[in-house]
Amino acid sequence: MSTNIPPQPSTEVDLIICSGWVITMESPDAVLEDHAVVIHQGRIIDILPCAHINQYKAKETIHRPEHALLPGFVNAHGHSAMTLFRGLADDLALMDWLNHHIWPAEKSWVDPEFVEHGAELAIVEMIRSGTTTFCDQYFFPETTALVAERNHIRCRLNTPVLDFPSAWAESADDYLDKGISLFKQHENHPLISVSLGPHAPYTVSDKALERVMETAKKYQCGIHMHVNETAHEVEEALKQSGIRPIERLNNLGLLSPQFQAVHMTQITDIEISLLANSGAHVVHCPESNLKLASGLCPVHQLQEEGINVALGTDGAASNNDLDMISELRTASLVAKLVDHNPTALPAYEALKLATINGAKALGLADDIGSICTGKSADLISIDLSAPELQPLYNPVSQIVFSAGRENITDTWVAGKQLMNQRQLNFINENDTFTFAKSWQAKIAAFKY
Repeated sequence: MSTNIPPQPSTEVDLIICSGWVITMESPDAVLEDHAVVIHQGRIIDILPCAHINQYKAKETIHRPEHALLPGFVNAHGHSAMTLFRGLADDLALMDWLNHHIWPAEKSWVDPEFVEHGAELAIVEMIRSGTTTFCDQYFFPETTALVAERNHIRCRLNTPVLDFPSAWAESADDYLDKGISLFKQHENHPLISVSLGPHAPYTVSDKALERVMETAKKYQCGIHMHVNETAHEVEEALKQSGIRPIERLNNLGLLSPQFQAVHMTQITDIEISLLANSGAHVVHCPESNLKLASGLCPVHQLQEEGINVALGTDGAASNNDLDMISELRTASLVAKLVDHNPTALPAYEALKLATINGAKALGLADDIGSICTGKSADLISIDLSAPELQPLYNPVSQIVFSAGRENITDTWVAGKQLMNQRQLNFINENDTFTFAKSWQAKIAAFKY
């Protein structure tokens, strides 16, 4: 795992992190005991036994002997600003939840200030939960970009596309034009990237989707879309057009390695073949799907057909948290039940959903998702010394099936430490809490 050319004695570097275990996510066997990761200018330049770190002269050396160091989590689908709607409308079916609660609330409240405060609240939660990259699909994405940038977290923005107006845009063309502008603005940004986010087949027409496809091809950007989330959605599509949503998207040419299909709880063998042949990715959101009773994604079957499956929390309005450890545990347990197979989605494969698979889905696997030389130092450290995590036979299994987000102590993005021993370095948590309480008072008092 270390570099082929040994460094010169006392090579100066920015940071060395010594850890009890380094879980590289390069292979199931790549769990290195008592190893260190060497970081310079935000990138990993070496991985070596802790006993050999004296060949480097580090500006800072951090020792975490009871911790596992692993790639930061990639939350491959969410709506960060909707954190301000957490708990507003629980225990409802998706269309009731959307039509009678969430969309009216958005019409009343969503503006740049709402998005700024909601996104920052979400970022606090995500950093504390080990997320170093989040994929976001919501209105006023330019505001989310500013919040992510000032807090040094990696972000993929999927600019919304809808057939109807919102506070952010007036028409499908207006959404797309604003998305293209945001893409150009962040084309070379080290942490912020932009893709297109058509909401769902039932809210975007063929004409708009054709322009989405043309735009994605022109700018070589991704397409991120809610698809086959509920049986009702598929039934309505069949009534209106005679074909299921995935077939429609395939006929329009949208399915490709740049396409991420989110949810996919209703899927046939033919649709699995279409996804596999196209190279499209699936983003699994098990806890949101369970809470809304939307259905169950057949993750093991998708993986057996070679489809890359990533993991997302969805928004805190339907989850109700942004906890990726909880999400990957649920994903593993649900996969076993769906497949009637206790060997389906074992611990390491579940951890892949939250790390390297998410990076692949977003086209970022060359830069993040695993610990290897040359990649960005997007890392988290998990304390495995708690009594609840003893005895410790397998650190990967312990993280997936026993640990909680409270065990995550440190978070780095591009070598910059965002959380140190549970203390955030860039965000004033008291301010974030005050803003959240203020929004709660306003939203709760409003009559929908």
